[in-house]
Amino acid sequence: MAKYEKDQVLKGKVTGIQPFGAFVALDDETQGLVHISEISHDYVKDVNDYVQVGQEVEVKILEVDEASKKIKLSMKATQEAPKREKSAKTARRAPRRNEASSNFKQEEAPGFTVLKDKLEDWIKNTNFKK
Repeated sequence: MAKYEKDQVLKGKVTGIQPFGAFVALDDETQGLVHISEISHDYVKDVNDYVQVGQEVEVKILEVDEASKKIKLSMKATQEAPKREKSAKTARRAPRRNEASSNFKQEEAPGFTVLKDKLEDWIKNTNFKK
C-alpha cells in the first residue's frame, strides 16, 4: 500500500459491485472502493449502470488509510465536470429587501388600502370590547 498516494491517477479493474459502490483492484494484492457518490457527476441510482465486473477504469486516489488498509477511490475525479446551464429561474435576480421596500409606495398598492378599511369593519363586527 505504501506505493499508493493521495491524488494519484491510475487504471484498475472492477472486481466487485455492491449497492454502495464498486471495488477496484489496483494490482494483484491491493484494491480500493469507489463509493457510489464518486462514480459519476450524474446521479447514480444503480452502480451496475456505470461499471461491470472485469471492466478497466481510471480512478483517482482520494485517501489511503494505512491503519485500516483501505483506499478510497474516485472515478468522477478523473472526468471533467459537465457545464450546467443556468435555468431561467436562477438567472433572474429577486430584488433585495431594501430595494423592494424603497420602491414600494402606498398609492401603488390599492389592495392594502382596501384591507385597512375592511379590517376596521371586521374589528367592529366581532363584538370585541376594549
